[in-house]
Formats: sequence, structure tokens, C-alpha cells
Amino acid sequence: MPSVAAVSKIDFPFKADQQEVKQFAKNLFEPSFPQIERMLSAFDNTEIRTRNLCRPLSYYAAPHTFQEQNAEYIRLALEYSVRAIEECLSVAQIIKGEITDIIFVSTTGLSTPSIDALIINEMRLNRNISRLPVFGLGCAGGVAGFSKANTLATANPNAVVLVVAAELCSLTFLRNDFSKSNFIGASLFADGVAACIITGDNYNSRTKNSITLLAAQSKLYYDTLGVMGWEFLDTGFKVLFSQNIPTIISENIYNDIASFLEQYQLTVSDMKNFIFHPGGKKVLTAYEEALRVKGDFLKNTREVMNDNGNMSGPTVLYVLERFFSQGFENGYGLMVAMGPGFSSEMVLLQMNNN
Repeated sequence: MPSVAAVSKIDFPFKADQQEVKQFAKNLFEPSFPQIERMLSAFDNTEIRTRNLCRPLSYYAAPHTFQEQNAEYIRLALEYSVRAIEECLSVAQIIKGEITDIIFVSTTGLSTPSIDALIINEMRLNRNISRLPVFGLGCAGGVAGFSKANTLATANPNAVVLVVAAELCSLTFLRNDFSKSNFIGASLFADGVAACIITGDNYNSRTKNSITLLAAQSKLYYDTLGVMGWEFLDTGFKVLFSQNIPTIISENIYNDIASFLEQYQLTVSDMKNFIFHPGGKKVLTAYEEALRVKGDFLKNTREVMNDNGNMSGPTVLYVLERFFSQGFENGYGLMVAMGPGFSSEMVLLQMNNN
């Protein structure tokens, strides 16, 4: 079965304290948004301590056109993707010429040619690499990209699949949008870039830990298209998400996970490691109440959110990197993320310390 050779993540140099972001939002919105005081508690309710941001806070105070912000997205997504890939290759002890496939996952900017093509040019990777750019999966993108890598590495035992997830959510911030969704987004979302390498059976892993991909499942919930996504405006990407997301998770997640695991004669109680996309505080609470796993089973997920904010798709790979670098229990692991559609992505893992 395919296995994880390495995971890497980016900590941007402009990480900001949540209280600093809160004061920034107050100063920015107060002149045009009389209800600002009653909305500010949203920043505290997230339980986020610091936000991973690709630009200093002063950047967001100035007005930017969509063209300017998208150009910045392309520049920074390329720069930090290359950094994440170089670190990932170093940890995996793999040379760049061995990469057979690249999956690039993103939803916060537009580029044609896609960013994977820019990466190949910048790094002078093998020009015959198979490319798969993936757009529109939002918070579910990290798990979905991971799942697609599993499919490629299963089909080709000699595969070395590079997955890069890059979301620069802060660059979609609309300075003159005074909607509640934009304000909540300003209190929660952050930027992240992560990379991982998944290899086929014939590749001799050079890492000490063994994380094997066993199975994956995608699910789209009917009649939930408006729950999460973008509205595309002349000024850029306007965030859309419903307050019903925690309720949808509460009502569905246990049965979805149970039915997925049942196909492999497993139950939730058999899982030792939970690599979940955090979403937010209410989403974490919904997971905990629905699954009722003993102990603080979402500790790594919560700490990644506390330290970075919701980085959309890459966040779950930051959680995986935490397990990868800090250790995990021998046994099964479960990756889960929810995203636009409304949809869920799951991957079953076998995790062993060698």
C-alpha cells in the first residue's frame, strides 16, 4: 500500500497575535460598521491565539484590486510552495528528479498555467511529471489531495507523488465588505502551505515512521450547495458559509465515519490517531459530541488551529505533520475534512513507529 514519506509546512514570518488582529479589525471596520463592538467577541470565541498570515497586517489596511491580490497570490503561492517542497524532499531523503506526479490543491486564487506548472519551471523538475491541479475543494482540499495521491500511488507502485496544498485566505479579504460572513472570516481564516510525498509499494522508504494509506472515501451531501463556498465579485472572492455547518456535521459525521470503517471491519473505537481539519471551535465541539471518543483525541487538531487559525485545505496536513514529527500511537489513523459542496473527505491510515 502507498505510504507517506514526509510532510512539511510553512510558518509565515508575519504570524500575528489574535488580539492584534482583533484590534486591527476594529480600527478598520469601526468607521463604517456601527455594530462592530458586538461582533468583536467572535475573535475571542475562536480560541485562536495566533494567525499564520502571508503578509503583515499593514498590507490589509490598504485597498487592493482583485488583480493586485491575485498577482500576490500567484507570487507567494509559488514562493512558499517551493520552500515546502524543498523541505519535504530533504526530510524524505528524495531527490527532485524522482517525483513522478504532482497534485496542487488550492481555492484562494487563480492561475493559468496552474501553480504546479510554475513550480516545475521554478524548480526545474522532470518535465514529464504528471500534473493534477485541483480547485474548489476549500477546507476539504488537503484530505482530497492526499486521497488522490493514494489512487495514483496504488496504480503505479513506482510512483513518488508530491501533494502541495496552498491557501492564502487572507488575500481574499474584502476591505469594504461589511457583511457578517466577511467579518467572521476575518476572525478565523489564515494562510497555509504544506507539502507531502506519498510513495508506491516499490519505493524503499528512507524515513523512520510508517504511515500507510489503506482506503479513502468522498461524500457529497445533496441540497447543501449554499453551505460553504465563494461568491465571485468584481472585487474578488466573497466568502460564503452557513451557521448550520456544525449542525450538519453533528447530524451526519458519526454515521458517515461508521459506515466508511465498517467496510473494513473497523469501528471508531479502533482508531488511535485522529487527523481532522478543525474548521473552528464549534466544528470541533460537533466532532467531539458526535464521536464521543475518550480522552482529548483532537488535541493536535485543536493546537494547530490555536497556533495558526483555519488555513483551509492545508490545515489537515499541518495536523498530520504534527503527528509525523511528534509521534503517534501504533494502530489505525483517520483523516477527515469537510468542505464546499457540502462534502466530506476521509482517509484510513495504518500508523506504526518503526
